[in-house]
Amino acid sequence: MSVEATVARVGELSAMLQTAPVATTATAPATPSTFTAQLAGALSPATAPAASGETGGTAYAAEIAAAAARHGVDPALLTGLIRAESNFDPNATSPAGAQGLTQLMPATAAGLGVTNPLDPAQAIEGGARYLRQQLDRFGGDASKALAAYNAGPGAVERFGGVPPYEETQAYVRRVLSYASETTT
Repeated sequence: MSVEATVARVGELSAMLQTAPVATTATAPATPSTFTAQLAGALSPATAPAASGETGGTAYAAEIAAAAARHGVDPALLTGLIRAESNFDPNATSPAGAQGLTQLMPATAAGLGVTNPLDPAQAIEGGARYLRQQLDRFGGDASKALAAYNAGPGAVERFGGVPPYEETQAYVRRVLSYASETTT
């Protein structure tokens, strides 16, 4: 299973856990383990996406809507991108070094004027700006823009569309699916 597939599955399980009652037992330790504490924090309503997929259910709905409006991008598409990139975890960091809600690489972040990609407001602004750049570069084609966001614009240009990378193809499908579930 790929890392992206694993992350996507963890997101699905997290969403299911949000709606399921949490069972407790008398034998549970009084102090939660580090993993349990992290899991509970990841599932807290303040940081988790709404189970229904509504933008309004995220802690960042206002920031997403404002950045989307400023950059002329569909707020549902931006919400889907953030969900796919970080599942709304502002401290997310990839093994490749991408950081924050929109998983910007350091050089990309710097080029977008993002000085702290772990700051949700800066990450959302930078991600919206970068998505707009890719939409402009690829004639408004959301699939190509998302592929460029994931694999780089050079790969999209080399292949004349979404590259034949399974990771990128799955990413584009996932973001578009999340966007279609999102109501603004």
